[in-house]
Amino acid sequence: MMIEDEELRSLYKAASAEHIQKIEAGLLHLEKNPQDHAKLEGLLRETHSLKGDSRMLGVKDVETLTHQMEEILGSVLQGERVFTSPLYECLSQGLDAIRKIAHEAVTGQPAGVSVFHVLAQLMRGESSDAWSEIQETVPESEDDSSILPLAQLPTVFDDAKSEDDFSTLPLAQPPLVFRDAVQVNQPTEPVADTFAQVSDGEIDTIRVESQRLDKLLTQVGELVVTKGQIADQLVEIDEMIALWEELSRQIFVLRQAYENLERRGQGSSTLQPMQQNFSKSMENRLKQLGESLNRLRNKAFDYTARLEIVSNELQSGVISVRLLPLSTIFHLFHRTVRDLAKQQAKEVDLHIEGEQTYVDKRIIEEMKDPLMHILRNAIDHGIETPQERLQLGKPATATIHLKAYQTGNTVTIEVSDDGRGLDVEAIKLAAVRRGIRSEEELVAMSTAEIQALIFAPGFSTRTAVTEISGRGVGLDVVRANVDRLKGTIQVEFTPGRGCLFRITLSSILATTHVLIVQVNQNSYAMPVEFVETMLLVSPQEIFALEGSQTFSYQGQAISVAWLADLLGLPVQVPASTQALNTALKSIPCIILQLGSERLGLLVDTVSELQDIVLKAQSHLLKRVCNIAGATILGTGEVCMVLNPPDLFKSAKKAVVSVTVKELREKAQLKQKILLVEDSIPIRTQMRRILESAGYEVTAAVDGQDGFDKLRESKFDAVVSDVQMPNVDGLELTARIRELPEYKELPVILVTTLASEEDKRQGAEVGANAYITKGEFEQGVFLDTLRRLV
Repeated sequence: MMIEDEELRSLYKAASAEHIQKIEAGLLHLEKNPQDHAKLEGLLRETHSLKGDSRMLGVKDVETLTHQMEEILGSVLQGERVFTSPLYECLSQGLDAIRKIAHEAVTGQPAGVSVFHVLAQLMRGESSDAWSEIQETVPESEDDSSILPLAQLPTVFDDAKSEDDFSTLPLAQPPLVFRDAVQVNQPTEPVADTFAQVSDGEIDTIRVESQRLDKLLTQVGELVVTKGQIADQLVEIDEMIALWEELSRQIFVLRQAYENLERRGQGSSTLQPMQQNFSKSMENRLKQLGESLNRLRNKAFDYTARLEIVSNELQSGVISVRLLPLSTIFHLFHRTVRDLAKQQAKEVDLHIEGEQTYVDKRIIEEMKDPLMHILRNAIDHGIETPQERLQLGKPATATIHLKAYQTGNTVTIEVSDDGRGLDVEAIKLAAVRRGIRSEEELVAMSTAEIQALIFAPGFSTRTAVTEISGRGVGLDVVRANVDRLKGTIQVEFTPGRGCLFRITLSSILATTHVLIVQVNQNSYAMPVEFVETMLLVSPQEIFALEGSQTFSYQGQAISVAWLADLLGLPVQVPASTQALNTALKSIPCIILQLGSERLGLLVDTVSELQDIVLKAQSHLLKRVCNIAGATILGTGEVCMVLNPPDLFKSAKKAVVSVTVKELREKAQLKQKILLVEDSIPIRTQMRRILESAGYEVTAAVDGQDGFDKLRESKFDAVVSDVQMPNVDGLELTARIRELPEYKELPVILVTTLASEEDKRQGAEVGANAYITKGEFEQGVFLDTLRRLV
């Protein structure tokens, strides 16, 4: 049956899920600690509460089953029976049936549960494994007429106080096994009333403690007050606009009066009093306007600062509402580990740390299955049997640690075991057998790269399909989920000692901390969790290795690529040699890290760090390579958010449009210098100095010759004498500066004229440098030239 009232249905969904999760955790605890009477009493209270809720809402089947569980737990509390593993199995299977029936009451989906047989199982106090014996003594019924209606069960069961009384009841079919019942993810002990209702992998209900909501309400109230204060400023703005309009009118009237008097020839004598009056009036009005503007600026500053504080606190509060403790999913794994270990005849203890670490609700949704798979792999592949462990000198009972801890806005989840660790040789054989890598490729791979093969699609070291593993759907799904959360996953192991999986995620997914970079005058955002460091790279540090651009970082050769190439954009080369030289002195480089892999990205500039709200892409652009989404910066500019895992893949197959070496060679092209000097000896000596420094020199015999040659060709600088026939150096410099295309052309005057007046004249006509021949030094001259060009 399904609860008809929608509100009551929603309340029952949350309450029943919480009760069931607490009962399950209590049963697990009692199996290991059967003498813990305090826990047993708490378990009885939870069972009684679930029974009461079910009775009130008419979920009779749950009421019936919880009543019988109460009877069993009560007998344990009174010492009439002992809480053993078989009893735990019986109660757990009964709880699975209750979970299914509660799910039916909420969703209307048939539970497929034979309440009659579950109840019979509970009253016998045995698990479903005992039903094979019962079937041998009880004949199967040919139809369902022998099954008692459920409505009659309470009257029968009330009198059935022993197994003998109940054994006379007819049975229609063997009981179901409920290990695959619908799992409802809830924390065993919700912290501070924070509670998440999970359904079909998505959290659709979050219970938040009242203190958080009160704080949010307070901030909203502050926001409303600040909004009113800002609205009050509109009145002052209107007053200033009115004052400005009045000034405009007065200026217009004065201009009209002046024009009329001018036409009549009465300008000077009549306008003087009007001008004086207008000046005084204008001075007063401007003073009022200035005071109003200053007052408005001060208020705007105060209100803006207050608004920023309130909005930041409000944003932080809203984000915290989405945060849930990892206990929401961590406590689900106790029973999973127990059941899997028992199924494989292994002994495993699960130790959990950091379950009160708070993370975004999406992490709770996305990480349940990956963590479950890692635990299953640990039990199936990593943990040895008790006999093997004893032979190896280990305790018979293996230990799996599930640990979570937070550093800043980053949360790390570690799953470690003390099993046999990874078998590198088995990984190699499996990779070759499944066609993931060839033997030649494996030879060239590092140990870390070989370890990473366990995350490849279809990878498995199992040759036969088992219930737990070997289906080829494995850790690649784990990595896909982690990548979807913009996180990283690493694996470490010691042969014979165990294995560790480390997952690093951002604990807050509502906002993303990014690094803003510029490429082709466009902004792009790089999530900082993938950024290891930023540095300036000299072109001399970049070299070619196996056909790719590489440079050495911390003793490791790292591939580097232009971000523009990966995004399919042209690499912009500065038009001028000077700009190109400046750009190539040091290139901004971002070192990305994904697991054990590193990649250097060359960008134009690195701007700033920002917290952004990631906007999901539309369905038409659901999966654009290298792009994770978009955001809007404070300037209003739309900025693409990059996808680092995609960038690593793109870098392996990208075609380099222009290498750093090619740019460096282009920058090293000889720069052209126009040398204007009438003295042959000095001209020859200056030419040799310039050419030995790597410049291409064109000589001119005087200023006029130099100006003509300047118009015929393009030069990077002009070096000229001052005293020359026809046109001297000062006049030549003045002519050069008269032409717009030569406004920035460097001009150096080299002369014997050394007075301060001569230097002043050189500066006035536009020379960039003035060097006297009496104090001429070759090094100073060349340094000045290099600085200017």
